[in-house]
Parts: sequence; structure tokens; C-alpha cells
Amino acid sequence: MTTITPQDPELGPTTDNSPAPQENSQVTPEVGLGSVERVRQRLARELPPEALITDRTRLRTYECDGLLHYRVTPALVVLAHDAAMIQAAVRACAEERVPFVARGSGTGLSGGALPHADGVLIVTSQLRTIHEVSPDDQRAVVDPGVINLKVSEASRPHGYYFAPDPSSQQICSVGGNVAENSGGAHCLKYGFTTTHVLSVDLVAPDGETVALGTRAPDAPGYDLLGTVVGSEGTLGVATSVTVRLVRTPETVKTLLAGFRSTDDAGAATSAIIGAGIVPAAIEMMDALAIEAAEAAVSCGYPAGAGAVLVVELDGPVAEVDHEFAQVERMCEENGSFERRVAVDDADRAAIWRGRKSAFAAVGRISPDYIVQDGVIPRTALAEVLHEMGELARERGVRVANVFHAGDGNLHPLVLFDESVPGQGEQAEEVSGAILDLCLQHGGSITGEHGVGSDKAKHMPKMFTEDDLDTMQLVRCAFDPAGIANPGKIYPTPRLCGERPGRRTEAHPAQQAGLAEVF
Repeated sequence: MTTITPQDPELGPTTDNSPAPQENSQVTPEVGLGSVERVRQRLARELPPEALITDRTRLRTYECDGLLHYRVTPALVVLAHDAAMIQAAVRACAEERVPFVARGSGTGLSGGALPHADGVLIVTSQLRTIHEVSPDDQRAVVDPGVINLKVSEASRPHGYYFAPDPSSQQICSVGGNVAENSGGAHCLKYGFTTTHVLSVDLVAPDGETVALGTRAPDAPGYDLLGTVVGSEGTLGVATSVTVRLVRTPETVKTLLAGFRSTDDAGAATSAIIGAGIVPAAIEMMDALAIEAAEAAVSCGYPAGAGAVLVVELDGPVAEVDHEFAQVERMCEENGSFERRVAVDDADRAAIWRGRKSAFAAVGRISPDYIVQDGVIPRTALAEVLHEMGELARERGVRVANVFHAGDGNLHPLVLFDESVPGQGEQAEEVSGAILDLCLQHGGSITGEHGVGSDKAKHMPKMFTEDDLDTMQLVRCAFDPAGIANPGKIYPTPRLCGERPGRRTEAHPAQQAGLAEVF
């Protein structure tokens, strides 16, 4: 669940004079809290003065990421300028057993970068150097704070680009993409961030730097790199990332198709994938999302459409032309009443503008909304959308749907007005019920936004107790002190050193009132 107020949800938090939501200290039992003041004193000797923020007003700038519903003011912020500063901060925290949280651009939508009230927030956004672009072996080496889109811009003159493209790619950082295993519209064909990361230099929670992976593919041994990508900052802080570059396709064709209903658009999606065609992207928006996008950016989508599909194919000209003709035919056969093909790059960008602006655009039609992120099998799309509509009607709320139709990654937006008593709670209930629907149909509670602070309570619905224990044993192997981004992912954190297995009494964290068993 991600609650958004009327500002661009893809951007980081802003400060204002409105009352902030109640703060949550995020104290977790695996952290034996040390002295943040001793950490501050040590770093004041080791780092330049401008690298440390202690003023409470300035600290509040970092009290949340793109998930504005939860806010915590950190005790200390470190503005790192290089890898050595990150290592110094982590090492100081490790020696004092003080929790730390890494933060990039702050665009995350699950509270993954929510600070710890008694800990240190390590900001990596100033590490923005692209150290190498090597077209000969299709690699680039970048700092964690490099903006996603900048990698493609640096690679484009060589005929390459960086495939992962979250909607926030104009501001989100590569380090954050690694932490969340971010996706984007084109992950249907090209895969998520993990597919495009070859190696990472990681400052482990004990302050030591380790290199995971290699520039060459298929490194031997356990896939520790795969474990770190998507670990949401709980296993360390990336200081350098070697990414895979993809050859710029010979041609790109983009189709905008209008349908009377999401059922028809879903049927067209299934027909396209069922025919063995793998588009670069298939995106769907329903009538409410279209209304919002039109109000925000005047995208010119088909009038009267109950749903639109944005279908994009790329690759060799002959292949794209052949498959594109099939896509147009399948859309027509499944009820598309209007189709528009982009004639050039500017027209293509105009088609994508409505989809890329969708989250922010919903602020035009609702004072508040919750951005959800769940996954279902593609074949269950029509059924889940229908059940979601019934759920919304029963609860008296509006739900706008914007999602990656090609791989079943849903982003329903539950609309409400926080100023109306009870609407916020009702919206949260509907949001949770939507995740339950995803699980009932064999899906997942998150596709690309991560678990973070927001969805930890839903993890036991998807995984058994043994599953969660096993995951946390991996976490403890990396971070036995439990200081790396504590309080995230797991509803009841494991005490590193305790034996796994079913508990017959309350967890110590529960007894202390520091965690809740869901």
C-alpha cells in the first residue's frame, strides 16, 4: 500500500507545513541500540562538515521516500560523496551497533528507505559518476546515485542503452533500482534489474567492502549477487554497479488501441502473448486512469474508451513489421474500435506520456490515493479486474487501474479523501483486499515496488513460517547484528542466533511491544 497526496508520487518527499503522519520509530529487537552521538562525533572527525546533517528541520527532508504515509525523522544523515564515506559511515554504525538505512533518490513506493529514528541515514544520491561505458563488451560501470536514464543517454552514442525503465527513470537511481530489483514498462521482454546487473561493490553491514559478481557472465559459486539485488538495503550498501547494456533496436513501433472494456483489452493481451509474440511492452489503463491522464497531460487517448493498450515492439525491421501486423489484427478481433500507430519518436513519446504520467495524474481527480502493486498470472487478468471492480463497488470506493498487462503486474490506485472520516481506513482495507485477490489467483503481493515497511504484514499470507525463517537466516548471515535497514520486509524480525522453527510462545519482540505478529 502506498498512500499519495496530490504531488508527483514518482519524486522524493517534500517538506511542508501540514501535519505529518504519526512517526514510527521502527525500533526492532535485533538492533542493540548504540550511541548515535558517538557515531556523529566519530564521523565529524573523519568526514567534511557538510557531509553531516543534524539540524532537525533539515533532517525532516529525509523523513520518508515516495511512500508518504509513514514518516520517521532520522537521528543523523550522512551525505556521502564517495565510496570511502559510505564505508566510514557503515563501519562507525557497526562498531556502535547503530542501525543505518541507505537512500538513493527517494522515489521508492514501499517505505524501503524509511529512516530509523535512532539511526543513521546514508544518502548516496551525490555519487553520480559514470566511470565507464564499454560498447565492446556491452558494459557500463556506474556509481549508485547515477540516474537511471543517464546510463542510456551516455550509452546511446555507442548504439546501446540500459533496458530497465521504471516510470520514475528520470529521477530514480541505479542503486535504488538494484535495491528494489526495479522493473518498468519494458521488463516484459527485457527483464528486471537483476537481469542487467553483472557485479556490485558492496559495503557489508560490518563495514567491509566485498565484490559480488564479475564483468563476465555466469560467475561460479553461489549467486550472492542475485541475493543482494532486490534485498531492499538489508544486506549492505552498493557503492559501484556494473550493468549490462542492450543494443539499440533497429526499429521500434508503438500502437495505441482503444477498447470498450478492460475485458476486451485483456483478451487482446492474452491473444498477443498466446501467439508467441513478445512485445517490448504491453501497458493497460482503464477509463478512470485515462480520465486522470487526459486532465493532466491531454494525451489524446481514444474518446469513450473503457480501456487502452499501449503495445510496443522492437527489433529487426522484418520481424517487427510481421508481428506488428498480427498485433493490430488481434486488437481488432478483440474489440478495439480505434488504433493509432506512432509515426515518429515525438508521436511515440506522446503516446507514452499518458501512461508515464498516470500515477501523478490521479491527483487531478482525487485528493488522496493508495498506489498498490500486486502480480497475477496473465490468464487471470479479466477475472481479477472484474472481482476488483465488484470489491470497489461493494465498499463504495473508486479504483483506477494502470498496469503492465503483458506480465500481470497490477498497479490499482484506490482513491479516497483523507478529510472525510473513515475514508482512509476504508481505502486501506480495499487495498489489502486487492492483494488478497492476487494471492488467491496464484500471484504475489509485489511486482516491482518491494515490501519495505508497507507490505511486511502481508508476507505471512504468501510464505510459510519456515519460508520466512529461511529468508531471515540468509539476512543474518550478511548482518548478524541486524543493523542494515532493520524493520523492513519481515513482520516479526528474527533475532540472529535464535533457532528457527515454530515458536510456542510470544516472540521476544512481540513481548516488548516492538513488533506485531500478523
